[in-house]
Amino acid sequence: MSDIFREVEEDVRRERFEKLWKAYGNYAIAALVLLFAGIAGWQVWERHDAQERAKVSDAFMAAQRITNPQAQASAMLDLARTAPKGYASVARLAEAGAMFASGQQGNAIALYKEIAANDNGPVGSVARLRAAWGLAETASRKDLADLLAPLNQTGNAWRENAQEILAYADYRAMDTKSALAKYTALSVNAEAPDALRARAKAMAAFLKNGGATTFGSVPADAVPLPPQAANPSASAAAPAAPAKK
Repeated sequence: MSDIFREVEEDVRRERFEKLWKAYGNYAIAALVLLFAGIAGWQVWERHDAQERAKVSDAFMAAQRITNPQAQASAMLDLARTAPKGYASVARLAEAGAMFASGQQGNAIALYKEIAANDNGPVGSVARLRAAWGLAETASRKDLADLLAPLNQTGNAWRENAQEILAYADYRAMDTKSALAKYTALSVNAEAPDALRARAKAMAAFLKNGGATTFGSVPADAVPLPPQAANPSASAAAPAAPAKK
């Protein structure tokens, strides 16, 4: 009897499946077709995207090899207009650097600030630091502090770099005590990069040895002395000239 019930149950299942297939079979086939088409399309797009990124990377490397700063800035500008977002941001950063090197400091700093305002990631942070260094000789300490405020925060990976610029601003303003304190703290800060700690240590030693008061001074020109004054012993040993008769 159990075999009969099993066969009846299988027939019922088969009949239900056939009804479902007749009702929804076309939809199932269409869904499978779309699924496989989507997979194939995704793979094609991935290959195309990789090829395009390789082209942009080659173009960026070629632009970096340009030795003329103005020509390099122009090449980076063209690349930034057409490259994907990531490459475009880096190209704009390189463009600003080339502009600075070509003597367009004002335009370069303005571009650095624009990049920093629109990018909260590493590119924007680097742009902010470069803008600050570009202004370090002319801007007030307050202006530099305002510019670097987003980086000069606890836990920010760029905080020590920002503090180095502020230490230099104190030094330039002849606030030796504050500059020395900042440089000394940076020289032993384990979070700071090795190169930054080395620079801070050198500046701290420079300030401790009075460099802030003698830096830039030029000794007075030596006044040439007459030969007799320069060598008095030779003058004393020289025989007197005979008197004329």
